[in-house]
Amino acid sequence: MTTATAPAAAGTTATMAQAFNTALRHALRDDPAVHVLGEDVGTLGGVFRITDGLAAEFGDDRCTDTPLAEAGILGTAVGMAMYGLRPVVEMQFDAFAYPAFEQLVSHVAKMRNRTAGRLPLPITIRIPYGGGIGGVEHHSDSSEAYYAHTPGLHVVTPATVEDAYGLLRAAIASDDPVVVLEPKRLYWSKAAWTPDAPTPVAPLGRAVLRRPLRSPGAGRSAVLVTYGPSLPVCLEAAEAAAAEGWDVGVLDLRTLVPFDDRTVCEVVRGIGRAVVVHEASGFAGVGAEIAARITERCFHHLEAPVLRVTGFDIPYPPPMLERHHLPGVDRILDAVARLQWED
Repeated sequence: MTTATAPAAAGTTATMAQAFNTALRHALRDDPAVHVLGEDVGTLGGVFRITDGLAAEFGDDRCTDTPLAEAGILGTAVGMAMYGLRPVVEMQFDAFAYPAFEQLVSHVAKMRNRTAGRLPLPITIRIPYGGGIGGVEHHSDSSEAYYAHTPGLHVVTPATVEDAYGLLRAAIASDDPVVVLEPKRLYWSKAAWTPDAPTPVAPLGRAVLRRPLRSPGAGRSAVLVTYGPSLPVCLEAAEAAAAEGWDVGVLDLRTLVPFDDRTVCEVVRGIGRAVVVHEASGFAGVGAEIAARITERCFHHLEAPVLRVTGFDIPYPPPMLERHHLPGVDRILDAVARLQWED
């Protein structure tokens, strides 16, 4: 990764990486309590250059390189938050964050409850996650289920340039700890975006319908419920489905915890068919929880069982096999076709 992440200029096309960088820059500018720390976040600007230029602008006491010790990084952030700071921690890769998991579960997630609300920990943990970059084991994990299953944590995963800025700013401003799962395959995705006057972004805990249906509730229709790196492939699948005469919507969850039951149920009840799509393994994954919640709350509105399209239940495969492992358009369309057969 050698390309610097220059801040996006107003009114220009920006990448998701630039939006994350701008969010961190604005947070550091607006609040002296915000500190960024992690491995190589300072001089190098991070493995993916998300923190590029921050140390030069704000000093290495605000954007600090740490030793290669994830448990120590997050433990330090706990102490910083206890003393009134708002640390933003970067874990270089998804699977590199596991050494810090004990700190996350035992302290970060439980401190507010342990102190009866007197001691919140406003910590933001940024984790690049997911596949799509030809990485290997330890560089392409989809670990969202671990965090979503941990009470006391908020978990967000932006899928658009606009949300990369808005959700990261909301996470840093939160008095609760937030895990921001950044889809590394989308770091270089682009969109027209004005960072100095960003379009208002829905708050944490709010899903967004990215592709509405033309005729909700009609036959041969369904909604794809997804998040993070799977959003673009779901939008592509929905376009392909239209050529087959299917009317397919796409719902972007944006936030896994808190979960937006209201929006999800409103959309599903109006359609009657749903497919949950994510890169992580299917067994005991986030998709299983989503399918269960939809079934419990929307049972009498469903025209077919809630289906899932996920990664396979195997350790992450070598790069040459990655395209078979990740949900693709064909697998999603197959699931949509199965829903129609249930009529």
